[in-house]
Amino acid sequence: MPMTVSHALTDSLVDAQGIDLHMHSTASDGALSPAELVALCHQRGLTHIALTDHDTMAGVEAAEAAASSLGLQVMPATELSCQWRGVNIHVVGLLPEGAQGDLVEGLRRQSEARRARAQEIARRLEGVGLSNALERAQQQAGGERPLGRPDFARALVDAGLVPDMASAFKKHLGAGKRGDVKMHWPYLSEVVEWIRSASGVAVLAHPLRYGLTRRKRGQLLDDFLAAGGEAAELVNGFQNPDVTRDLARQLDARAMLGSLGSDFHFSGGPIAPGTMSPLPRTALAPVWSHPTLSQYAGAGARRT
Repeated sequence: MPMTVSHALTDSLVDAQGIDLHMHSTASDGALSPAELVALCHQRGLTHIALTDHDTMAGVEAAEAAASSLGLQVMPATELSCQWRGVNIHVVGLLPEGAQGDLVEGLRRQSEARRARAQEIARRLEGVGLSNALERAQQQAGGERPLGRPDFARALVDAGLVPDMASAFKKHLGAGKRGDVKMHWPYLSEVVEWIRSASGVAVLAHPLRYGLTRRKRGQLLDDFLAAGGEAAELVNGFQNPDVTRDLARQLDARAMLGSLGSDFHFSGGPIAPGTMSPLPRTALAPVWSHPTLSQYAGAGARRT
């Protein structure tokens, strides 16, 4: 197998460059195939990336194959959906050893749950005029993968029922709207255990996006730590700098590791691979300093 020489990562989160540990492909609700995403990342000068498709690792092998000749390091990963005190939460699993242990069955269950959810979203959207909603969303997905709300949003736009994706979420798919189907996702502690059983590192995704008060966010971080989580995304896409600094203080007080990512889904919008808010000055250690991720982070060669 070919060997790819990696670039050593800095041990400072603030000085991080060329890193994006939160992106999506057509394996879930992204618009680019894994190979196309890798090519775009290389074009933009990234050196270390993670493919974090929702509740699946189906695109990882293709991403690694595409990166093998480009000098990129691809971290096998996934973004798992779960619940915490009635709130839908996402946890990124950074998985250098791939899917194993309880995670294998967990991913199968998540796929089944997503398919059931898509059927219910389709039923509800047909009530607002999107005929053959499931088929239309599947066409937008370009394959048979489990569907997400962005697929239905694109279907609404394609059908002329809304002018753009933002309007689709505002009118039909956002929180509390008709197409916002609440899932019986597993509990936070269960998905963290899936990640740990696969010798991975659990990272709380976009902690600022759940609409929580500072106190409630602190409780989430405490429960995440108690479950075995070790890191959180200090920056995910674009954020208010004052709130980001406050989040850094919360993570530092708990000796958590910091991660970062663009949450890229499609080209043409404000987010591109590697684009995100500037990192504040912080003493937080980066997630790639975790011993489990040393092969990914250090200089040398990795078998792909």
